[in-house]
Amino acid sequence: MRSSFRLFRIAGIDIGIHFSWILIFVLIATTLALGFFKTALPNVSTATQWAAGVLAALALFASVLVHELAHSLVAKARGIPVRSITLFIFGGVSNLEQEPEKPGVEFVMAVVGPLTSLVLGFVFWLAYRGMQSGSVASPLALPATGYDSVWAATLYYLAYINILLAAFNILPGFPLDGGRVLRSIVWGATGNLVRATNVAATVGRVFGWGFIALGVFWIFTGSLIGGIWIAFIGWFLSSAAETNRAEVTMREHLAGAKVKDAMVQYQDTISPQTPVSELVQGVFSQRYRRAVPVCEDNRTVGIVTISDVKGLPQDKWPTTPVGQIMTREPLYSVSPDDDLNTAMKLIAQHDLNQLLVMNQGQCAGLLSRAEIIRYLQLAQELKIKTPR
Repeated sequence: MRSSFRLFRIAGIDIGIHFSWILIFVLIATTLALGFFKTALPNVSTATQWAAGVLAALALFASVLVHELAHSLVAKARGIPVRSITLFIFGGVSNLEQEPEKPGVEFVMAVVGPLTSLVLGFVFWLAYRGMQSGSVASPLALPATGYDSVWAATLYYLAYINILLAAFNILPGFPLDGGRVLRSIVWGATGNLVRATNVAATVGRVFGWGFIALGVFWIFTGSLIGGIWIAFIGWFLSSAAETNRAEVTMREHLAGAKVKDAMVQYQDTISPQTPVSELVQGVFSQRYRRAVPVCEDNRTVGIVTISDVKGLPQDKWPTTPVGQIMTREPLYSVSPDDDLNTAMKLIAQHDLNQLLVMNQGQCAGLLSRAEIIRYLQLAQELKIKTPR
């Protein structure tokens, strides 16, 4: 996920947070401190209420991380590489390098998340009950306020929120875990992944619209913040369902297509010594290219793009060689006979605009996102069948 940074690794999986996580963390901690803990623990200091709010918010996201780890560890056990887990404004997401190839694998991967949240909720509830009954020593014993201690109140909240997360995630709307369970069932019954995705995504959009309607109702009945938040969740569900549906449909249409079917084949290359001004006038302006391979001694040594040129003041173009601004490494490439889905996966994984196409050690051309989209549009319009 873009705009995120890595924190640590667990079981070979990078754990990171998106910048939006900071916003939601502050919002949850503030809401807990000024709402739940202020009501549940009125006899403690304001500082203690805020400390409890921050602690509970951290524990909430730790629970979300455990939920996502369950998905990821099952995926790895089934041979599916997992790049990372990212915590963001709507919880967490496991970034898989490929989708499950069988409905049974997707079913197990999907259902383990809500089950993990349910188990966590049960464990927190047992701990809360033990602390309330006095069987667990508490260093922060309080007067009778409904909770025996700050820890008891925190455990109650974590039990409640994990059970709520399990219930929410099992809703049968894609891309929620319940939606993936639904997709796996339809996929297994029909043998058609695209049809199953369309069914699950449609249900997901219906749930999304339902949340939006509920949010609007709440707004007009006096619950402004809650209503906005519910509507925002609904919008996210609806848009995520449509995005996932489009991605699966695209992968299905690209299945069997080769890189050579979509790539631009040309012999334009430049040397590292070529002035940037010549690159702009001779390649970008005259031939309408946005990128060109850089070669030296019949060997590809880099790639230079319009974005590279944008970072250089125009008065320095005539005196600056391309070798100073080009991308040297890593150089990602595919061969003409590689599957287009493989190329798309590489582009998405490394957030690239184009790939080098190498044939027997020589640069045969470039493949960009735009060329893949153009090929897909043409194939759909002319109903071109690709070999399977």
